[in-house]
Amino acid sequence: MSTTGTRGSSGTLSDGQAIWLVAEREIGSKLRSKAFVISTAILFLGALALVIWAGFQASNSTGTPVAVTSDASQYVAGVEGLDVTDVSDRAEAEALVMSGEVDAAVVADSSSPLGFAVVAESDAPTQLLLQLSQLPPVELLAPAEVDAALGYVAAIGFGIVFLFAASMFGGTIAQSVVEEKQTRVVELLISAISVRALLAGKVIGNTILAMGQILILAAIAIVGLTVTDQTALLQGLGGPIAWFAVFFLFGFVLLASLFAAAASMVSRMEDIGSTTTPLTMLVMAPYFLVIFFNDNPLVLGIMSYVPFSAPVGMPMRIFLGQAQWWEPLVSLAILMATCVAAILVGARIYENSLLRMGARVKLSEALAG
Repeated sequence: MSTTGTRGSSGTLSDGQAIWLVAEREIGSKLRSKAFVISTAILFLGALALVIWAGFQASNSTGTPVAVTSDASQYVAGVEGLDVTDVSDRAEAEALVMSGEVDAAVVADSSSPLGFAVVAESDAPTQLLLQLSQLPPVELLAPAEVDAALGYVAAIGFGIVFLFAASMFGGTIAQSVVEEKQTRVVELLISAISVRALLAGKVIGNTILAMGQILILAAIAIVGLTVTDQTALLQGLGGPIAWFAVFFLFGFVLLASLFAAAASMVSRMEDIGSTTTPLTMLVMAPYFLVIFFNDNPLVLGIMSYVPFSAPVGMPMRIFLGQAQWWEPLVSLAILMATCVAAILVGARIYENSLLRMGARVKLSEALAG
């Protein structure tokens, strides 16, 4: 009897109905989990704090507050990064320093070889001393398009979101598969639906939840940058965030399929690590690479074409302005092809290992059936 369409006369579920029922079960169990809700709330709050902090850092144009006497004004003329308060004499300058209204004062001093001195309360601000030091003029032949600090913040943002979502939902899928095997629930499930429908439902359900988090995080980024009046930064991040969501979708489906397949090869919770550790390393690698090499075009270029790191590497290159218009399309095509291959391989492993209890199933046996 065909299982396509609606319920048949015997009450058999179609594949579409079975997949959606499993997906609903996965979504419902997650939303009822206090640990999931709390960790998600912490992620959202942390992301909002990071975006607002980055926005304020970018918009902070106020310099070091200093008091400057009239006879020392020529020494700070043209010095950038100072918030100058003009005073009439040294006594007034010292009063402002003691009151905390300024960090330091610049006053004329005939005994100094430079002609001026810096007056501070307990210690002189290092930044002020650097600003007043004599430096040669610098000419940049290829100035960076993005501020290094903002690039680092973007690297942390993309890396943490990918690491958190992929590892959390991947681990959840693995635990769910082993729990169903251990309690023999899986035998009841596959008596009503096909093994592939069960796998597809798990992957789709967790993908919906993961993408929901990504979209909310994107909204948080937009709100945070809007609140800090960073329209220029928002325009620069808009494209990379959109590409990140697209890459993450296919990257997560790839990883979710492999996590489910790897977990189906064992029958006990304590054995999950033996098959999922390599996948966990693949999830962690892009995070550390983008943190340590966020300013290295070669490493980012390689990352943007490797399927497991492309969801982090390519959006980062787009944000930094290093990617040509066609590169995201080529990288996405590679990722999608790898995703299809992973689904086919994962489904075969899952189907051949799901009902095998006891010792861990070898990969060669799972693939051979």
